[in-house]
Formats: sequence, structure tokens, C-alpha cells
Amino acid sequence: MGSCFNGGAGWPEPVVRVQAVSETCGETIPERYVKPQLDRPSATTLQPAVSHGAGGCGLNIPVVDMSMPESDETVRAVEAACREWGFFQAVNHGVSPELLRRARSSWRGFFRQPAEVRERYANSPATYEGYGSRLGTTKGGHLDWGDYYFLHLLPASIKSHDKWPSLPSTLREATEEYGEEVVKLCRRVSKVLSKGLGLDGGRLLAAFGGEGGEGACMRVNFYPRCPQPELTLGVAAHSDPGGMTMLLVDDHVRGLQVKKGGQWITVDPVPDAFIVNVGDQIQVLSNAAYKSVEHRVTVSAAEERLSLAFFYNPRSDVPVAPMAELVSPERPALYPEMTFDEYRARIRQRGLSGKAHLQSLQHACSSVAS
Repeated sequence: MGSCFNGGAGWPEPVVRVQAVSETCGETIPERYVKPQLDRPSATTLQPAVSHGAGGCGLNIPVVDMSMPESDETVRAVEAACREWGFFQAVNHGVSPELLRRARSSWRGFFRQPAEVRERYANSPATYEGYGSRLGTTKGGHLDWGDYYFLHLLPASIKSHDKWPSLPSTLREATEEYGEEVVKLCRRVSKVLSKGLGLDGGRLLAAFGGEGGEGACMRVNFYPRCPQPELTLGVAAHSDPGGMTMLLVDDHVRGLQVKKGGQWITVDPVPDAFIVNVGDQIQVLSNAAYKSVEHRVTVSAAEERLSLAFFYNPRSDVPVAPMAELVSPERPALYPEMTFDEYRARIRQRGLSGKAHLQSLQHACSSVAS
């Protein structure tokens, strides 16, 4: 099978590109990609009610108009969405549709490059930066049906254009501009989230390390066609380990599912919207007022799918714990203090595992308190 590499720099076994598997596996996917029965897409999945009006949701996640982020109405809508769903779709967010299309097109162009071009950027589990196909370093585990490209944007000291693909020629410029605009949007949303907690608008940003001190990275996901989509997932169920995620998806191919009330709800994407979700770090900082919610990605037999997941995080060495204003005798701190680097190391070693990582911290904190 073509397009595989053995990661001497940390991978426990040869890594095979899902694009290569998709092109050569015929009608049956390899056993490594077959999920356990309870983890497969199933009849418990609810299809969305198509409801694209701002504030409406039905069976879809809430849609919030971000054109007036300072307004009380916007604060209330975002607060409610993050307390109840952990997700919302942001429309009128201020990032131009032309830039969104350019970023998507550039990255689709990368995944259409010949395998030998893509392999120049093969990653290792030390930082995950570059072209990859797996998370976690456990040998022999189940694999997800997707390839990705991971890169750093903030802090500026670890951003390196040389680690970004040089082809297509539009990619580096489009990614740089996209990153700058999405960071600005994340800062606007963080102010809204802070106000929703009854805090000063700059409180969450300060907890992240202040403007310019935050972390930001991006994972571009590519999900090839799959002959047996009912048996596998593009990304297994997980909550995002970072602070906040801005997800740009294909407008015409569904795939993201959010867990709500024990059922998986397929998100119906609004054209040119960002799907915003709370990560584990904001759940910790808010002392669980805001929820990081499990989600997963299904794949399609008919169409490939691309998404850009932009992760806005606390600075890696800043201690993260429930904010003092949200802790009281009646509501003690639910989580111990831990830097994002320490938390992320756990994820990279063990891989995605639902909400198990965050729940283990909460249990540890409860044990200490008792």
C-alpha cells in the first residue's frame, strides 16, 4: 500500500495515510478502522431540523448573530448556548466569506498534491506539527478515518512558515490572513463569554495569558470517501482539550455530530458560519458553568470532506484553574490547577477518549477535597 511512513521519531508502528487506504481498499475497510459496536454511527443519531434563523435551533445547535457582540442580547444568546449546548454557530462574525473560501480552497489543494509532496511534511508525536493521520501513541489501537495537517499560529515565537506547505502557492498567505482574522474573532467571543459569567469583558483573555500571550493552532482535517461509513468515524468522540474552537466546515457535506441528552445530533452547517465550541480549559476556568461537550465526525461514502479547526488556547505555561470569582463555599473549585501543556501531554499520550480526561481531573479534585 502506498504513502506510508515509519515514524522513527516516536510513532510505534508504520503510519498509513487514509487517502491511500480509501483509494486501494475496495469495498471493505481494514479492521483497524472498524470502531467497537457501541461507538459506531447508529440509529441513535438525530438528523437536524433545518433552522438557520439566528437564535433558533430545533434539533440543531443554536445560531447566534455576532454582528453586535457588545449587546446584551448577544451576551445572553452566547451564554445560554454555552451553558446548555457547549456549541453555537456564529453568523455575521466579521470574517469575510471570500477569505473563508480562499482558505478552504488552498487546503483542499494541499490534500490533492501527490503523496510525495505531502510526505515532505510528515509529523511526529513530539509536537504533532505537520501532516499526520493518527492521535495517540498506543500501538494496535483503533484508527480514525481521516488525515490532517496541524500547525502553530501563536505565540509568534513558535510559528514557522517553513513548516507550512509551500504548495499550492496560495496556501501560506491565505493561512496567515485567516489566522489573524480568526484570532480577532476569538478575542471578541472571549469578551462575550466573560460577560456571560458576570465578569469583566477581559477576564477570560487575561486568564489565557493576555492579548498576544494566548496560544493558537489549527488542524485542517481531510476525510476521504469511505466505502463503509457505518463502521467508522472521521474523529472519535471527544471534547476539545483547549480553550475555544472555531470550526469552518464544508457547507454542503455534513459530518459533525454533537452529543445532547445521550443522543448524537448531526449539525446542519449554516453557509459561511463558524461553529464555535467550548473547550475543556474554559469549562475549567468557568468552574463548569460553560460545558465542553462531546462531539465526533462521521464520514461519507459519496463525498470527501474538509474542515478547518482553529484552537484558541491559554498560553501553554499559564496555570489554569477555576477563576476565583466563580468559586465559593457553595460552589467549590471542581478542578485542580494545571497548565495547558500538562493537560495536552495527557491527551497526546493517551489519544481522544470522550470526556474521560476532564472527568478524571474532577474526580481527583473531589478526592482531595473530601
